[in-house]
Amino acid sequence: MLRLKHWQDGVNAVLAAWVLLSPWALGFDGERAATWNALIAGAALLAVALGAVFVPQAWERWSAAALGLWLAISPWVLGFAGLRDAMLGTAITGVAVLALAAWTLAADKSSGGGGWWRRETAAH
Repeated sequence: MLRLKHWQDGVNAVLAAWVLLSPWALGFDGERAATWNALIAGAALLAVALGAVFVPQAWERWSAAALGLWLAISPWVLGFAGLRDAMLGTAITGVAVLALAAWTLAADKSSGGGGWWRRETAAH
């Protein structure tokens, strides 16, 4: 039976599916830059999220963080910030992915974060 190391990886997989479907769900499938961005970034995020589910590695969290950052800024970089639905759907999802990746990185010892807020100090 598959057991998730981090629940955030499953949420990122769902967010990736949302990104992939968002051009049609939000009606911006006629906009080339926004649609291609959603398809490429969504597929990359899905691959990273599924990789993290099946073979968890720290680099997948960093990749998810980078993809989240890209999604958050891509409407302005690619020039579709004027398309309200495309911009909001992409940017909000990007911020969510970035936050989930940062949370996992900070909490996971194997990622270098070590869960610093849960450390117990040794008694002297």
